[in-house]
Amino acid sequence: MTAMPTPRLTLSEVSDLSTRILTAVEGAVVGKRPSLELVLAGILSGGHVLMEDFPGLGKTLAARSFAQALGIDFARAQFTPDLLPSDLTGAFIYDQRSHEFVFRRGPLFTQLLLADEINRTPPKTQAALLEAMQEGQITVEGETFALEQPFHVLATANPVEYEGTYPLPEAQLDRFLLRVSFGYPAAAEEWEVLRRRVERQQEAQTVPAVTDASGLVAMQEAVETVTVDESVGRYCVRLAAATRSHESLVMGASPRGSLALMLVSRAYAVIQGRDYVTPEDVKAVAHAALDHRVTVRPELWINDVTAASVVTGILSSVPTPLPAEGERRTGFEGP
Repeated sequence: MTAMPTPRLTLSEVSDLSTRILTAVEGAVVGKRPSLELVLAGILSGGHVLMEDFPGLGKTLAARSFAQALGIDFARAQFTPDLLPSDLTGAFIYDQRSHEFVFRRGPLFTQLLLADEINRTPPKTQAALLEAMQEGQITVEGETFALEQPFHVLATANPVEYEGTYPLPEAQLDRFLLRVSFGYPAAAEEWEVLRRRVERQQEAQTVPAVTDASGLVAMQEAVETVTVDESVGRYCVRLAAATRSHESLVMGASPRGSLALMLVSRAYAVIQGRDYVTPEDVKAVAHAALDHRVTVRPELWINDVTAASVVTGILSSVPTPLPAEGERRTGFEGP
């Protein structure tokens, strides 16, 4: 079957679609607009997002809602200590009727995978995700299978439980473009959650589709045309480089960190209604892009030094570039 051509979208259309997607997701996830914008920016940048927070704060609901709003296939894999790599990738099964081994696909063959509680499964199974996340393919018994595009992983992790968990190694954390937290809702937001539950008279929630798989790919292609002034690009480099020489860190961000800053800030700018990136866009995504890529010296944990506090200090100390000529306008350019 011939694939349908991907539609071409303007950045103004992408911004409008982004607003509609976020509005649809907010129909299920209450009061988390800043976090939802970051998750969407990660998806529009073509990356994967780790949602790390306490249980019951809407991480799983957000992943399912994004899949529904984006109109893409969704699969959920519950990560447990006994989960095997083949439980994700699939395996060759002997078919007695054909007397041949046939490949039975696992949950990785989807467009948006929710890797629920990813830190509860052993490293061997966690590593089964690496090829899929980085290469968009999986290899089983020497045979390689390409994954359908778009392909994104939204993983959840609980940061407070340590018994029976396997912390993600730095190499795998680096595969996630962003790490996002949701936080507890305000009292008014929590009451809104309760009110909506009483009103709909059922537990299940559905989100209307705003686009589809080809539309998402078109949005991602349009984001590639966002203007990034050299001064802003060099600002991303300086921020990442500052983590490598910081006295409180054992390990700083690699060039993948500065690339994440630039890629996500482009998508974030479009979500905010602009076709160019400002230093403020970079600052808005800096914690989500850098915090999980740096390692604090163990002896400083007792002094409450965290990756977030170090990145905050770097954002304060690294000079912000002056606005470029293109940044003095607002919104999108006219026809």
